[in-house]
Amino acid sequence: MEDEKSFSDICGGRLALRRRYYSPYCREFGLSSARLSLWSLTAVTCTVWLAAYGLFTLCENSMILSAAIFITILGLLGYLHFVKIDQETLLIIDSLGIQMTSSYASGKESTTFIEMNKVKDIIINEAIYMQKVIYYLCILLKDPGKPHEISQVVPVFQVSTMLSLLP
Repeated sequence: MEDEKSFSDICGGRLALRRRYYSPYCREFGLSSARLSLWSLTAVTCTVWLAAYGLFTLCENSMILSAAIFITILGLLGYLHFVKIDQETLLIIDSLGIQMTSSYASGKESTTFIEMNKVKDIIINEAIYMQKVIYYLCILLKDPGKPHEISQVVPVFQVSTMLSLLP
């Protein structure tokens, strides 16, 4: 069984939450964010290149234009490969564990698996962001030496950690 709901983030962007039920003991949740807009990419590129052209006319040094092109390309590749997350999935298998997968805009995927015996609790945490209270899902991990204490707090959906999931 599969269903999908749409939400918006605090900036008005679109988020899609997909739920799949493979069995009573295995569920998958996926969160997809909006793709990188061609308009925003063009606006940033034009701004950097116009600023570089303005400096070029003042200094008459062609290295400024070459550096602006080089920095823009490297910045875009870095953003797509390390920052822009397109989709995150959370696969929960009751007796085994939780698998979190992040898919970046460049195609890179990052997967983390947490064994169920290391999970102390799953909570909805709250934070204040720009005069708003936002909520996000976290997994509390047990400390191996002290099982009644928390060793780590793991936010589940990184793309929505600073986003509000209100319909």
